[in-house]
Amino acid sequence: MKLHKGNFFIYLIVVVIPVILLGLYFSNQILKENDMKRKDDALWIASIYQKNWDQFISETITSLKILSLSANENLDNPEKMEPLLHKVNQNDPRYGGLFLLDHNGRLLTGTASLHHKIAFPEKSLIKEVIETKDIIISNHVEILQNNQRIISLATPVLTQDNELKGIFIADLRIDYMKNLMKVLTPDTKLFVANGKNILLKMNVNDDGLKKEDKWVTYPMDKLPWNIKVKIADRDIKEIAKNVGKNLFILLVVTHVLFLLIEYILLRIHTLKERKENEVQKLELVGTLAASTAHEIRNPLTGVKGLIQLLSEKYTDKEDQYYFDVINSELKRINEIVSEFLVLGKPTAQTLDHVNITDTLHELKPLIISEGNAHNIECIWEITGESVIVKCVKDQIKQVILNLTRNAFDSFENSGTVQIKLNIFKDICRLQIIDNGKGIPEEDLEKIFRPFYTSKETGTGLGLVICRRIINSFNGTIEIYSKETIGTTVEISLPLVNKKRNQ
Repeated sequence: MKLHKGNFFIYLIVVVIPVILLGLYFSNQILKENDMKRKDDALWIASIYQKNWDQFISETITSLKILSLSANENLDNPEKMEPLLHKVNQNDPRYGGLFLLDHNGRLLTGTASLHHKIAFPEKSLIKEVIETKDIIISNHVEILQNNQRIISLATPVLTQDNELKGIFIADLRIDYMKNLMKVLTPDTKLFVANGKNILLKMNVNDDGLKKEDKWVTYPMDKLPWNIKVKIADRDIKEIAKNVGKNLFILLVVTHVLFLLIEYILLRIHTLKERKENEVQKLELVGTLAASTAHEIRNPLTGVKGLIQLLSEKYTDKEDQYYFDVINSELKRINEIVSEFLVLGKPTAQTLDHVNITDTLHELKPLIISEGNAHNIECIWEITGESVIVKCVKDQIKQVILNLTRNAFDSFENSGTVQIKLNIFKDICRLQIIDNGKGIPEEDLEKIFRPFYTSKETGTGLGLVICRRIINSFNGTIEIYSKETIGTTVEISLPLVNKKRNQ
């Protein structure tokens, strides 16, 4: 039940919450990008129309300037200009009419006019041209008698002394530009405005103009007008497709992460169970050893006493040899019982200040003797300083002897074993290094497991006991090994005296 509950919370944290939060974030980003794209598209369309309008006005101004050159020659005889104006008007569909006025704004000649002739001098456009002697474009749409909507463009006819001699008026058809715009983008909603006055509308009603945030504004270069293009509506299908794609990727990534975390947690749980099983094994062995140790040692004591009495009675050399063998085996039984007791529950023990340097010197003859028996050379690198640690002397001796014996057993032929003792700031480090056959990499993680052994006659408790003893002294033991190269065992113990040469 706890495992399922834990899985639910992990799934909630790793999958559900990130998918919701990141999904909302990516959805918001997709909407922003979509809004930006639609706005850019609207601005692009507006720029096309701006270029067309500017080209339209520039071409008109150029045509009127050419006509003004002809008018300069024939202003006194306007009848000669009338056929030219009719011809230009007929050949260019943009014009709703072309007119030549005198310097006071009175009509001299023109195409079939739908204007009131007397109205020309009163137009603000004409008055502004007379005043400024510059090209002027009307800022409003004018509706003629045939309901045709036009804007007027006026160009002054000047003398060499820059005196106003006449005025050309061109009526530009709004419907011409509207039809041109429909050809370019027939479905686009837009309008052209001069300030708040709408001069031209295309595919848009008055209700659609109220939402200012739905439009983009693009100014014209040649005219004091603005082109406003409606931003296209969101494409829900496209947005849903992009959001769905991102959510799918999120789900895949978060589920992979969830499975990876589950795998790691399962490994941790498995290792924890394995350690708990090992601890239970050790506790079981310790409990069994503690309950039977006295029962085993009491008969052993009696047997040893009787053997000693018999050895005093039978002094024959052959009998003494047998007695020595019996005593050796009894001693071995006693050592095995002691090992099992170490594996039991920790018992209160008195730790003494022990000089590791002296301890190694005491063990040196025994280790050298065993090394010679295996044809192994022992190399000693021991500091001359006192190295004081807090431990049990007999137990630290047991650890050192156990490790050196393991080193001797790693050789198939001759070799060397190095015993090094170094002092650091707060600790001393004892290293036992051999150049034997080494330990396979896959076995390194198993060597501290109870009852694991690579020896035919081993109990699999030697290294477990060593680690238990060293840990009880607040120290650490590490083993590094490579096949065919050798093995290094490092024991680190805290120093009692941090100052050297004490």
